[in-house]
Amino acid sequence: MNQRSLPLNRPLPHTADSSDAFIDLDRLVSAALRRWKTLAVCAVVFVIGGAAYLATATPLYTSMTQVLIDDSLSRYAEEEQNTAQNSQQLDTRIASTVEILKSGKLALRVVDQADLSTNPLLVDPPKSPTAMLKGWFKSLGGMFAKQGRVSEEAAANARRQKAAAMLQQSLRVERVSRSSVVSIAFTSADPQLSALVAKTYADAFLSDQLSANFEASERASGWLQERLGDLGQRAQAAAMEVETYKRENNLISTRGALMSDQQLADLNSQLIIAQADAASASARYNQLAAIVQTGPESAVENSAVASKEIDSTVIQDLRTRYSAVSKREQDITKNFGADHPQAVALRTEKSDLAQQMFGELQRMTATYRNEYEVAQSREQSLRDNIDRVAGRNSDANEAQVKLRELEQKATALKAVYESYLNRYEEASQQRSFPIAKARVISEAGVPVSPSSPKKTMALALSAVLGLMAGGAFAFLQEMQERGLRLESDVRTQLRLRSLGYLPLIGGGSRKKRSRFGWLKKTPDVPEDERVTVSPMPLEQMTRIVRDAPKSTFAETLRHAKLSCEMLLQRRPNKVIGIISAVPGEGKTTFATNFALLLASAGKRTLLVDADIRNPSLSRMLKAAPKAGLVEAVLGDVPWASAIKVDQQTKLAILPNVPHSGIDQFHYTNEIFASAGMGSLMENARKTFDYTIVDLAPLGPVVDAKAFAQHADGFILVLEWGKTPARLVRDLLEAEIDINAKILGVVLNKTDMEQLPAYGDSGGSEKFRKHYAKYYTE
Repeated sequence: MNQRSLPLNRPLPHTADSSDAFIDLDRLVSAALRRWKTLAVCAVVFVIGGAAYLATATPLYTSMTQVLIDDSLSRYAEEEQNTAQNSQQLDTRIASTVEILKSGKLALRVVDQADLSTNPLLVDPPKSPTAMLKGWFKSLGGMFAKQGRVSEEAAANARRQKAAAMLQQSLRVERVSRSSVVSIAFTSADPQLSALVAKTYADAFLSDQLSANFEASERASGWLQERLGDLGQRAQAAAMEVETYKRENNLISTRGALMSDQQLADLNSQLIIAQADAASASARYNQLAAIVQTGPESAVENSAVASKEIDSTVIQDLRTRYSAVSKREQDITKNFGADHPQAVALRTEKSDLAQQMFGELQRMTATYRNEYEVAQSREQSLRDNIDRVAGRNSDANEAQVKLRELEQKATALKAVYESYLNRYEEASQQRSFPIAKARVISEAGVPVSPSSPKKTMALALSAVLGLMAGGAFAFLQEMQERGLRLESDVRTQLRLRSLGYLPLIGGGSRKKRSRFGWLKKTPDVPEDERVTVSPMPLEQMTRIVRDAPKSTFAETLRHAKLSCEMLLQRRPNKVIGIISAVPGEGKTTFATNFALLLASAGKRTLLVDADIRNPSLSRMLKAAPKAGLVEAVLGDVPWASAIKVDQQTKLAILPNVPHSGIDQFHYTNEIFASAGMGSLMENARKTFDYTIVDLAPLGPVVDAKAFAQHADGFILVLEWGKTPARLVRDLLEAEIDINAKILGVVLNKTDMEQLPAYGDSGGSEKFRKHYAKYYTE
């Protein structure tokens, strides 16, 4: 009775929980397979909704045209080629073109050009239920507002504006990739209207470009013409001011220069020539004067020098004659002597010739002296003229500073006038070229099939949305899962041994019947499937293990028996408590069948109904007991006389009489902590090999804690998928003595069909169907 508690359940090694991973694909797949009905129902509902939408939606048709923005189209109309545009400039221009196409001005132009202000699809389109409701409220509010009479012109303009707004709503303009092509698409319920609007938009855009170019050229021409008139007057006034200033300051110019400047230049040129002539005349005169001063004697010799510098035919002839006479004289003197009359005559002739050459030199000296004096006089005259002209020119130079300023102003105005005149001529010429920098490269055609709604895409999207909604709903369902469903959950979350699964054997309309000999059989139902029965008498319940010894139910009980024998092998007489966390988990059914299994194996087994406040086991007995556990503990009756023995299985049962003498105890746990309970358990150990005690749940009362000192071990029975794991952990952490003696955990009321769906890939739960051939009736 006073045996020391030993920790039978050594902590199991902690294994990594796959749920700690960021994404556990196995768990996701398992959850999807478990909730496939939810996913399928949501998907079907959404697909049906999509089909209903397709059946009621108005088909829309889209017509598209493409326009190329090309500057090279105007190359023949422009004198100079445009410079190449960079990518940013091209992007900016294409973006501007897109906004122009979306503008309200162009929409109004399309409405006017195609006469769409009276089209019912634009002016009075079909309204959605929401729009109809809004319109009804507006009309209701308008009943109380004072309405004035609207003119026909205002009504027509309103229809025109509304049609343009509807065009803008249904228009889609976008750039095609990175090209210079802009696509214009219009969507409408009428394919003819879609084609008409798309084509009209392209035509209106080209016309708008031409009109814009013409208007820009027209405005530029008008402005240039005004500027030309003003610049012409200013340039003319500046030119007149230059001429007036020249006249007032006697600044006469010829060939682009002032006359005084030209005169001064001419005088300087003449002065240079006169100085050269004077110098040349002075040199000749001085040379001849020097020769004449030597006298007639040296005239012949000096005449040779003079003849080299002065071109004189007379002196050359005289020298030639003088030479010839001198030679004859020498010949005669040599032959006949100096006294010969002919020699004398020749010397006389030589003397005459010398006198003639000297006389010629004197004459030439006088001539060159006159020339020298004339050259000096001319040079002096030119100097005087230059001084006089230079004096006048200094006054003109001062006036030229102002003149140059006036001339620069006149020249600048003339250049600006000529530039504006060229621009005006260019603008005037460009107005006559009706060429736009865009062209249509794809004509808008009448669509033959609707562009919206797209049936395949709508149904596919409905299915995807349905799966997403089903996934969200399934996720919420999975998040509500708090119970233990797998043996691995027992090991990882409770750190306890798992003894297996027990199929459900009572209650619940969702379960199928099991094949046990004492039940009505259902054809083609596997042995390990659950049953749907009402609460049964004890003699029927105790036959589950006996009548179906190869079932999953019996195999789990055998596993529990083997575990108890291994863990309590040092204890020849074992007291095992059967507990649960909350009521209704099936611990009584497990305790009864577990005791029956032990009794069937030849073990002396006592089954004690120790759930004093709810003795469900005792209520199932056919003959109501007169005395039971409480009476035996209190000593009112011998404990052996209170035991009932099943004659077929030899299972001894110590019942619990409802509403017995327990009222004298303030708390039921006092019975389990009493000396009488200790004496009863000691007597049971001496008589039976196994004492199976069906205790109250841990949650409501502390009876099991009070009984822990008498038990060798506990088997914890939990309802599959229902009892929260956190509740079990809290209870076990609070009951340290019980937690130290737990032999294992049994998951009861297991849905064997749904169990594989909760198992991990490769887990034993996935192979339950493969194990079916080992489980027979």
